[in-house]
Order: sequence, then C-alpha cells, then structure tokens
Amino acid sequence: MGGLTAVLRVEHPDLALTETVAADPSATIHPVREAGTDAESDDHHFVVQSADFERFEEALDADPTVETFARVTRLGDEVLYRVAYTSRAILFSPELTRADGLALDIENDGTGWTMTVWLPDRERLARIWAFAEDHGVDVRLRRIADGVDAVDGAADAAADLTAAQREALLTALDAGYFEEPREVTLGEVAAALDISQPAAGGLLRRGIKRLLLATVAR
Repeated sequence: MGGLTAVLRVEHPDLALTETVAADPSATIHPVREAGTDAESDDHHFVVQSADFERFEEALDADPTVETFARVTRLGDEVLYRVAYTSRAILFSPELTRADGLALDIENDGTGWTMTVWLPDRERLARIWAFAEDHGVDVRLRRIADGVDAVDGAADAAADLTAAQREALLTALDAGYFEEPREVTLGEVAAALDISQPAAGGLLRRGIKRLLLATVAR
C-alpha cells in the first residue's frame, strides 16, 4: 500500500475522551477500525483496558465530550465500548474518513493523544493539519514515512512513553524491581502505583516494549 504514515501528537481539553483518560490513567483505548467507517456516524467503538472498569465508566459518565456510552462485550481482560459524543467533542476520526485515511492507533500520553494515521498523500495530511488548527488544537508532527510498514502500531511509531508507562517504569526502577536479585515484588510496585498487580505488569510490559522498539529494534 502506498500513501504515507504520520505520527501526530494532538492536545486540547475538548478532544474526545481526554477527561476520561485523565481520570483513569490505567486505561488504554484503541479504536476499532472496522467500526464507524461512516464519517457521519454518531457511534464510535473502542477496545479498552483498565485496572478498574467501574472507575473508567464513572469517568465516561462525567466526561463533557461523552453523550452516551454502552459496554458492548467483554473480551478477556478488555471491554468493547460504543460511545456517542456531545457537540462539544472535537473528533479527528470523521475528518480522517473524509480524507480517505485510517487511524492505525490512538493512545493518550497524559495530557494529549498520539495518533498514528495513514493517508493517501501529503495533501490529505495538510487537510488534517488545517482541521486541527481551525479548532484550536495543538498539533505536532512526530514522524512521517512512506507506506504503512514504517510504523508498526503505536509502540514502534512513537519513542515517547505514555505518562502511566513512564511512572510505572520509574517507580519500578527506583524501588529496585529491575535489580538482580529483585529488591521488590511486582505486587509492591503495584501498591506504590495504587493499581492492581495485573495492571502494573501490563504497564511495565508495554513500556519496555516501546523502549525496545524505539531503540534496540530500530
């Protein structure tokens, strides 16, 4: 496939789901690419991981960009959600669809979102950029490459860790989790982060994978 792959970081308080993820830093949200291909659709589907889905849904309920949401089904330790947004929400996915593009990956990095997108050409990328500027969104280009093989998901696309991954790795490092022999257990790292042990393990694994793909595996 031709075209280009770009990694963008976008930040604005009215970007959809920003307050939800701020309220639940353990959450990771990934779009379902096959759903919502209609640019005018009110429904958007996401696969979510969270250490506490009750807290995540409370955050959804309080998020001013969310009109309604529904838990569609559980997929192991993940949950598929259907979300409809308020008029306040700033949405990139419909604009990407109008530009014949695809969202390959979307991940919150603390105060904003890292978006890996495929677009047919640079003119369409300029259209997305103009959309962001028209809505007062702070947008930065982190990487651009031809085709889709240059970026293998969010891990290979952005060298930056998410805020939650960075906190987990630094906490584990400071506590001696990576020493030989280990000075603390994963459970103690989780307790320091105030999250469950599976959630802590997931953050560490994903953070280490990001670092490896951004350095050793490049």
